[in-house]
Amino acid sequence: MPSFLPAPLHRALLMLAHRLRHRWRRWRKAPIAGVSVVITNLGGDVLLLKHSYGPAVWALPGGGLRRGEDAMEAARREVREELGIEVSRLERVAVLEEELSGSPHTAHVFAGVCDRQPRPDGREVVEARFFPSHSLPEPLGRTTRSRIAVWRARGVG
Repeated sequence: MPSFLPAPLHRALLMLAHRLRHRWRRWRKAPIAGVSVVITNLGGDVLLLKHSYGPAVWALPGGGLRRGEDAMEAARREVREELGIEVSRLERVAVLEEELSGSPHTAHVFAGVCDRQPRPDGREVVEARFFPSHSLPEPLGRTTRSRIAVWRARGVG
């Protein structure tokens, strides 16, 4: 969405768009794909964020994959857009087949390291913080919980 809109209006439109997209996916059941990124700092803490739309849960950075876009590039783009940071040593953790909003969903999960503090855009992301990996906050989103479990099981984190 255009950044010339005042942030409160932008957030309200994001909430509306989220609801419409959710209903559209349930109706169409068209396959979709996205990325999630488990980002740690140099101390091993995990970066989680809260979106201005959707469920009020802690989540991983990420988003939808554009048509023809490489999943790793999408992961870098989403982190840059949502948090204003670059991730080094980005690696693929898993590709998960799941259902999201009633549609088949392919989730590309990545892990990376960042030595900077996130700068939430205040529009899509309203809060972002690092948490010790052994003490993650609640409520944690269902998909976030499962993707962190895969990350831990692969020995990446």
